[in-house]
Amino acid sequence: MKVLFIGGTGNLSSACSELAISRGIDLYHLNRGKSAGIYDIKGAKTIIADIRNFDESREALKDYQFDAVVDFIAFEPEHISTDIKLFTGKTNQFIFISSASVYQTPPEKLPVTENTPVENPFWEYSRKKIACEDRLQEEYRKNGFPYTIIRPSHTYGKTLFPLIGGYTVLHRMIQGLPVVVHGDGTSVWTFTHHKDFAVGLVGLLGNKDAINEAFHITSDEWLTWNGIYNIFAGELGITPHLVHIPSDIIVKYDTVIGDGLLGDKAHSMIFDNTKIRTFVPEFNPVIPFREGVKEIVKWYKENTLQLKPDEHINNLMDRLISDLNNSRLENHS
Repeated sequence: MKVLFIGGTGNLSSACSELAISRGIDLYHLNRGKSAGIYDIKGAKTIIADIRNFDESREALKDYQFDAVVDFIAFEPEHISTDIKLFTGKTNQFIFISSASVYQTPPEKLPVTENTPVENPFWEYSRKKIACEDRLQEEYRKNGFPYTIIRPSHTYGKTLFPLIGGYTVLHRMIQGLPVVVHGDGTSVWTFTHHKDFAVGLVGLLGNKDAINEAFHITSDEWLTWNGIYNIFAGELGITPHLVHIPSDIIVKYDTVIGDGLLGDKAHSMIFDNTKIRTFVPEFNPVIPFREGVKEIVKWYKENTLQLKPDEHINNLMDRLISDLNNSRLENHS
């Protein structure tokens, strides 16, 4: 099977690349070739082109035909329109990496299934992903464009520190400084290791029954945010100082972080993975978050402790905590 990944060296695509190659798939990456990224993918062939440059990509792809194409870096409907023009007649399956944040937020009921309504009034990122999905569905209805939609939810690897504020949170924990946790920390969340995610995605490559279908691919492990922070602290061998602040207050201080909370992480989200298991029976997440945290902490100690913490994140947390201590949060505008 001949497959093209648009991207190929990021958090999601690297794990999928490694698994695809191990299974004998003839894998190509389409990217600018300027950086191999953190992950060194051996065995993939690289087609040099900028997917945002239509003419350049069309020229680079003119002699290729693929059984499946996966776009890991489409975020707006215009990106999908370009994909449709590039790959109509050149692939038997086009897979779009969407996001589980497209689901109704907050959900009326749990667990979330693929039949949960798609609507997110809080986060522009999610609304753009929904518009991408709509564009694909429209093209399928009109012209039979063979799409499959994948919706990951907070998929991580060793290089992706999955707490708000990134590796700066790790620095603060190690230094004994307080860190901000949204809400009261009791909402339930789902993290998925990228190697577990890869089993689901690679299992769908070339599956004709997956055309005109959407799937989320997530872990079955559910953790509270307090528990998540405590797992990190336990791996660091420290007692964390967690400061709980409502998400609707955080958004007043930082709209980018706040919108991501209100549009995603502020609400409990657990998923029913029956559908992906039906299509890919071997999908069975096996890496618990506690083991993933060991990888993350080891990598960050080796690669980021020499870096300065993010000044914006540090200042944001300090301001939030200071205003909370001075009882000014409710009056902040």
